[in-house]
Amino acid sequence: MTEITEKTIDIRKILESKIGTKIKFVPRFFVSWLKHIVHQDEVNAFLWKSRNEVGTEWLEECVRYLDMDITIEGKENLPDKNDGKLYTFVSNHPLGGADGVALGAIIGHHYDGRFRYLINDLLMNLPGLKPVSIPINKTGNHGRNFPAMVEAGFMSDNNILMFPAGICSRRINGKIHDLTWKKTFISKSVETHRDVVPIHFSGHNSNFFYNLANLCSALHIKFNVAMLFLVDEMYKNTHKKFRIAIGKPISWQTFDDSKTPVEWAKFVQNKVYEL
Repeated sequence: MTEITEKTIDIRKILESKIGTKIKFVPRFFVSWLKHIVHQDEVNAFLWKSRNEVGTEWLEECVRYLDMDITIEGKENLPDKNDGKLYTFVSNHPLGGADGVALGAIIGHHYDGRFRYLINDLLMNLPGLKPVSIPINKTGNHGRNFPAMVEAGFMSDNNILMFPAGICSRRINGKIHDLTWKKTFISKSVETHRDVVPIHFSGHNSNFFYNLANLCSALHIKFNVAMLFLVDEMYKNTHKKFRIAIGKPISWQTFDDSKTPVEWAKFVQNKVYEL
């Protein structure tokens, strides 16, 4: 393994930033297990190797590192970068990691880096991702504060890329599918006159991941335990083929009063799964 000259991801420090002095009650074996499950050494080795890349260039380097074989359908549906308009790109979220990396690389490349993610604030620990990210606190009561936290992003001169489900897909009735999409992308896109571009990303995580997520849901465990395994799932998805389908932009004027924002969000979600 490449020598790690500097540790970027330090699980113990991340835990301490989240729970403060309560870190002293966390067993050492649990911290060691977390380091293993998030591939701390492997991730740090890659982060050191790619330390001079940021934004789109770093995302493209991630795609190469994960050896993703990507087929894009409907690329002609990506609006012209020089048309003077801004867009909201929305996608399903089957993987919870590699899909975000791949879409960021594609959107960032097409629009010369003029885009921003709405991402889990834990990902702000990745230096290469910071310049193109708007952090959303997934570990607190983020739902109520979500609109205020994304206001600056939608009012900026950047395109927005987001996963409206908020978390990665689950296995529902035997099928890999997002949970209900949040309405924020509808209301903010209408407010800022952004057409919405639907995207479908093929792929899935392991049976273990979906079984764990469903078990936690059945037991009414509020903490997203499955999230801890997303890096491990990312490594399981290396060297695989993925299909990305880009749909035609949906004009923001479409989202009128004939449906509620929640209903329009469901409408767009259905469009994505038709791609």
